[in-house]
Amino acid sequence: MSTENRDPASKPTGYYPWWLDNLADDVTGEGAAMQGVLHGAECVHKLVTDARKVYENQQFQFTGNYGDNGFLEEYTCKIQGQPTSVVVTVKRNGAGKAQHLVVNHRPRSSVILFARLMGEKYAGTPLAKYFISGEP
Repeated sequence: MSTENRDPASKPTGYYPWWLDNLADDVTGEGAAMQGVLHGAECVHKLVTDARKVYENQQFQFTGNYGDNGFLEEYTCKIQGQPTSVVVTVKRNGAGKAQHLVVNHRPRSSVILFARLMGEKYAGTPLAKYFISGEP
């Protein structure tokens, strides 16, 4: 189910998150760049898929299980050329599906940039309210 990689010099190539196509129907997602909590597999899948398109040169340092129901990803990327580090935590439910996702970008300038870019992308849609979009 997971790819474990503890050697920073050895980065997975062609990595695709197992959990992205294994979301619980009532999955929740949140992150430092978001206001509020996203609900539902369709919305979470869309956001993650769209976010991956913003990332340039995504390099994974670690992917693997933690505890009984957890999974971690740690990677670096650039967002419009700005160096960014990301940690993703995934909590699995009893059926092994991704139940809760938390995505944290750093530094703060990357958090703000990502929130603004996603706000622009989702302007005029129900997802706009989660990001810097000027919409309530």
